[in-house]
Amino acid sequence: MSCLATRSVLPLGRRLITSRARLSTAALGSLDIGSGNGMSMPPGFNIDVARQPNKQPRIQSPSKVGTAADKIHARDDLGKTMPPSFKAQVAHLDTFELPEKITGSASDRALGKAIIDTWRYEGIIQIAQSDLQKKLWNDAKAASKRFFRKPAAEKAACVDSQSYAGYIASGEEVTDGIADYSEIFTITKDLDLEEPRVRAKWPCHGPCPWPDVEMKEPMMRYVDNLGLEGEKILQLAEFGLGVAPGTLTQYTRDGWHHTRVLRFPPRNATNGKGKEGRGIGSHTDYGLLVIAAQDDVGGLFIRRPRDDEKFANWQKSAAGHKEDADGWFYIPPVEGVHTVILGDMMQYLTNNYLTATPHKVGLNTRERFVMAYFHEPSFQAVIKPINEGCGGMRTASEQAEEGVHYGTHFTNMFMRNYPDRITTKRLLAENHYAKLSKPELRTMDVMPTPELD
Repeated sequence: MSCLATRSVLPLGRRLITSRARLSTAALGSLDIGSGNGMSMPPGFNIDVARQPNKQPRIQSPSKVGTAADKIHARDDLGKTMPPSFKAQVAHLDTFELPEKITGSASDRALGKAIIDTWRYEGIIQIAQSDLQKKLWNDAKAASKRFFRKPAAEKAACVDSQSYAGYIASGEEVTDGIADYSEIFTITKDLDLEEPRVRAKWPCHGPCPWPDVEMKEPMMRYVDNLGLEGEKILQLAEFGLGVAPGTLTQYTRDGWHHTRVLRFPPRNATNGKGKEGRGIGSHTDYGLLVIAAQDDVGGLFIRRPRDDEKFANWQKSAAGHKEDADGWFYIPPVEGVHTVILGDMMQYLTNNYLTATPHKVGLNTRERFVMAYFHEPSFQAVIKPINEGCGGMRTASEQAEEGVHYGTHFTNMFMRNYPDRITTKRLLAENHYAKLSKPELRTMDVMPTPELD
């Protein structure tokens, strides 16, 4: 097993930025990574505007980042958490600290550019948790452990037939035709039965079947905080892409944000329904951002963006992508950070300038607990690729394309992953899927009326 060059976390006031982010903007010619994975810039982006060459983050002096022996020791320690029987390089990621408020300052723009460069090179970034977030994560993790230790019958009762919220047993989720060993509680927008969209039987809309308030309250405190973080990251991404404020965040009004609370069993204590050692198969996620926290056990693997690997999950399933191939990077658990990867809609929005991050999960020798928060467009949003800024050269026919309806994409992904779930069966039996083509489900901020439904 080989390892990437070690990189240390470096402070910059309210931002922590490491040497890779510096190199990606300062050494463009020699490293050829200023545009990330080498793809040409698509129409509608003005990266030079965002670069701010005289406002780049300072780099902490080498004397403050430890000796070479220290760094090698840290690298080896991180690699030791990799699940058995997996072969991958160990990634050592840049870590960024978000400002308390996004103002559009030169430092915000430099931070946004560094984040974009890192996504284009690594496919993933790390964000330092605030002190509040550390507490919220620990409280949510404790609630997760309490829930998954409940009797099977109590967990199985936490299911709703209209939404995809609630409990998912190990082996119920399917990726690329193979059962996953993850045990999950999904948190979706919690809408009561009298809410207009629920009464109108919009697909995927309904209550979240919480087991008790002891789980709901700490989970929602953490989820609500992650929603604020997601908006900050999108605002910084707009600066980094050189597009107008609101280009990305316009889609997240009434965002279809949701969370997967996950437990992975030890590799020697599964129910035998899946593939040995495989927690979740290779796939991309479906929206804009996935912000995740993991415990100290380890199991996440990603693929970096590559010119020779093409996929568009909204057109053809990317499930199983290169699952058994070489080229995976292990993301070791690091205390006090969130990891952030990109989803399908970010790839589509940015004309493939940013790409969704293929990832998979391996089972380790101990059980593992994770929370993954999905910062998403509105269910009603119709996403169209960006067409502004430098160039703006998408043709008239390209601009007239219908776009991708996020609600349909989300519904398709959940139907594919949970073919035997009561929610999928009811959605098909009552023909609610057909509602996805109705104008009010494709127009943001519009609510159904009795006359329309």
